[in-house]
Amino acid sequence: MQIGPYKLENNLLLAPMAGVTDRPFRQLCREMGAGLAVSEMVSSDASLRGTKKTVRRLDHEGEARPVSVQIVGSEPDQMAEAARANVANGAQIIDINMGCPAKKVCKRAAGSALLKDEHLVARLLEAVVSAVEVPVTLKIRTGTDPENRNGIRIANIAEAAGIRAIAVHGRTRACKFMGQAEYETIRDIKQSVEIPVIANGDIDTPQKAAFVLNRTGADALMIGRAAQGRPWIFKEINHYLLTGKELPQPDLEWITDVVTKHVRQLYDFYGEYLGIRIARKHIAWYSKGRPGGAVFRNKINYSDSVEQQTKAIRNYFECLQNNGDLAA
Repeated sequence: MQIGPYKLENNLLLAPMAGVTDRPFRQLCREMGAGLAVSEMVSSDASLRGTKKTVRRLDHEGEARPVSVQIVGSEPDQMAEAARANVANGAQIIDINMGCPAKKVCKRAAGSALLKDEHLVARLLEAVVSAVEVPVTLKIRTGTDPENRNGIRIANIAEAAGIRAIAVHGRTRACKFMGQAEYETIRDIKQSVEIPVIANGDIDTPQKAAFVLNRTGADALMIGRAAQGRPWIFKEINHYLLTGKELPQPDLEWITDVVTKHVRQLYDFYGEYLGIRIARKHIAWYSKGRPGGAVFRNKINYSDSVEQQTKAIRNYFECLQNNGDLAA
């Protein structure tokens, strides 16, 4: 898929997820086959740019190109300035968040709350597109609620404003992450615009990926929650779309190496104290649904050193390999 001057390696993208898609996770997913990894959302509020959290979110050192940074806000001029600041910091694609349903974002009339004000959407998109030379993309939902799916109108506004690609999560703002994603609106959006459309929502297996591409006619897929604890899903989907065959399940020794590498990158990025704590949620995802996972996660949650955490990871996965007593 092409976004402006950038031809992606494939049509699979890692969705931006606050508190998840930090630089270590983006790099890991790119290594595992994602064609693009969008950053965590960055506030357009200039007063927050000096905070430690924002500084980390703006760290793209060593990332594969192109670097895509998502910005969030509701004021056109402020969003335009945020786009300029992020481009100056190395962003090669600017993505605009109009898809987040989180209460703390929507109460500021940002994220998916913007979908109810189509006039403001147009002003905001035009301001950001005019502010930077790099391509600007947009992430939306299908509408504000099931009775008001205005995704087609938003997509037409976006195309007219100069947006270069649009990702659509197959739920409305009101649906949050409840129920099943619907793909009919994504299909209708794809048929109404010429710019690339990226389908998002509940894509958690290679077979589902193929189904969604066929159902929507989308140009690409965006994977979010399914990549948590399973970043190799990109490799699996890529292989299936190319060959029609499933890859064998990765063996536990390989998974152990992936988890260990990931947490070490988290320690390096955040420092030992914060890295250990941030690693806990990722380790929990890697062990979800596996035998003895609850006992293991409890042990991880009480680990307070790199040595304790990495030793617990090794012991747990070795025990899985050997079919040992996981309750011990």
